[in-house]
Amino acid sequence: MDEKEFMRLADACLARAAAWLEGLDPDEVDYTAGDGVVTIEFADGARFVLNRQQAAQQVWLAAEATGFHYGWDDGSKSWREEKDRHELFARMAKLIASRLGHPVDAA
Repeated sequence: MDEKEFMRLADACLARAAAWLEGLDPDEVDYTAGDGVVTIEFADGARFVLNRQQAAQQVWLAAEATGFHYGWDDGSKSWREEKDRHELFARMAKLIASRLGHPVDAA
C-alpha cells in the first residue's frame, strides 16, 4: 500500500477510536486525540496509547505493559495484530472492559 493510502486508513482508525471513546463514561475513561495519537486515560491513572507508525505502516496499541502491532488486512477490511491476527477494536474493548470491571461494546 502506498503512503497516502496508509495515512487515510490509519487516520480513519484513530478517528473511529476517538468517536467510540467519546461514548464511554468520562468519569471512568477519558481520551485525547491529535497528531496521529489517541491517548486513553483511566480514573486510576492508567494510560493506553494508540498511534500510527508510518514507517512500519502499522497502528500500535500500548496497553497493560504490552505492545500490539496492527497491520491493515484488506480481505477483512480491518486492522489485525501481526502475531495472532486478532482485530484491533475487539481487543481494545476487551482491555478497557477489564480495566473498568464491566463489559464495553467494541467500536
